[in-house]
Amino acid sequence: QLQLVESGGGLVQPGGSLRLSCASSGFTLATYAVAWFRQTPGKEREGVSCTNGGTEYYSDSVKGRFTISRDNSKNAVYLQMNSLQPGDAAVYYCAAKLSSVWDPWNWRSHNGYNYWGQGTQVTVSS
Repeated sequence: QLQLVESGGGLVQPGGSLRLSCASSGFTLATYAVAWFRQTPGKEREGVSCTNGGTEYYSDSVKGRFTISRDNSKNAVYLQMNSLQPGDAAVYYCAAKLSSVWDPWNWRSHNGYNYWGQGTQVTVSS
């Protein structure tokens, strides 16, 4: 009943940009820590970015290229991805956990989130 829905994935050339959206239903996303993860075949799910309480977190691999943001009026979180590289290609998922029980020290841990979207495919190819 409580859902997260991702959108915005697609095909982009190296160096291009995409903006992913994560919209919630059934709860107020502003009260949750929201993270973006990505996964490619044969690899573990990787924490990419997270936002909570006005603080942003990024993995080293995307720092300076990706930006996470919120629009509370739309109950949504976004991931602006610039300077995309082939290594960024993956299925991207948004995940959420109530801020009051979320641990910022473990923001990269996929098992720290109890709400997940279905994923959106990002392909980077020339």
